[in-house]
Amino acid sequence: MSDQPLLVHTRTELADALAPARSSGQRVGFVPTMGALHQGHASLMRVAREHVHDGPVVVSIFVNPTQFAAGEDLDRYPRTLDADLELCAAAGVDVLFAPTTDEMYPAPGVITVDPGPAAEILEGASRPTHFRGVLTVVAKLFGLVRPDVAVFGEKDYQQLALITAMAADLCTGVEIVGAETVREPDGLALSSRNRYLGPERRRRAVALSQALYAAQRAAPYGLDAAWANARAELRSAHGVDLDYLEILSPDLTELPAEPEPGTPARILIAARVGTTRLIDNMPLTLGAATAREPSGGGDPTSEKE
Repeated sequence: MSDQPLLVHTRTELADALAPARSSGQRVGFVPTMGALHQGHASLMRVAREHVHDGPVVVSIFVNPTQFAAGEDLDRYPRTLDADLELCAAAGVDVLFAPTTDEMYPAPGVITVDPGPAAEILEGASRPTHFRGVLTVVAKLFGLVRPDVAVFGEKDYQQLALITAMAADLCTGVEIVGAETVREPDGLALSSRNRYLGPERRRRAVALSQALYAAQRAAPYGLDAAWANARAELRSAHGVDLDYLEILSPDLTELPAEPEPGTPARILIAARVGTTRLIDNMPLTLGAATAREPSGGGDPTSEKE
């Protein structure tokens, strides 16, 4: 494994870079990204390394236009290839694939991946074309890289769930691995869009994770308590325009009205802080503790995710 990743821009260069691994039977790990990399992405690269050992780890950087709707931040999405290359080098990446739009979409696209009804809720409710674009480009990248394992962050939980289903349903042979969300010391989930936030909006943005931690603290007392604690936390937040707050099963289906003790769940949130839209989520275990449930507030960093 070299100290500096091999930077390739075309399909042919990518195939040539991976040819030795193919001929020797090495496993290939893959981390698709849109760049503007941070330590959350680096954690995905390390997970990929654990799964392929001495095999090559490939990272792609491609700001995919088909997953952005009109009026979204396609044009201003941060593009920081030089810094991204340095981060990949530090994380032990072997190949960095940074294609152009023409390379990924050489002809007008007529074939797309239908994400199904699971893409119509949460992010899909406000961004109805988003997941069609995501799944289409991921399917194309899988075809080009042909990885054995691909790693995605749990922060984009709905995306992870849909890609996992697509990989299985389309018989891609790619093992999908979800990696835990990496957070700032105050609980804010790392995101490439955090750099849009000025100091005051950055301070306000932590309300998202505070609401999720509040739900986690109350989850042992049941679904209603988790809801109440999260909502109480958000009522005290300022400058946060809530898009959605949902508690669903891990496969993003509805929970029963009275879940059995120990039922796993996921709480998911999206909100705008100023003009920046942020998302986050955390796992919950809904229980049946007999003590009186706590009310909202408290230090979210006092408990680990």
